[in-house]
Amino acid sequence: MAHEHGSMDTTEQEKTFAGFIKAAVWVGGFSIAVLIFLALANS
Repeated sequence: MAHEHGSMDTTEQEKTFAGFIKAAVWVGGFSIAVLIFLALANS
């Protein structure tokens, strides 16, 4: 059976990547919020 380029089902990989990006955005936003809070609380 020969491999045909572009025939692989990638829906699971796409869902996993979308979840990873969503988690990274949440973690980044939370980190920025914590840094802003620390900056305001320490001043």
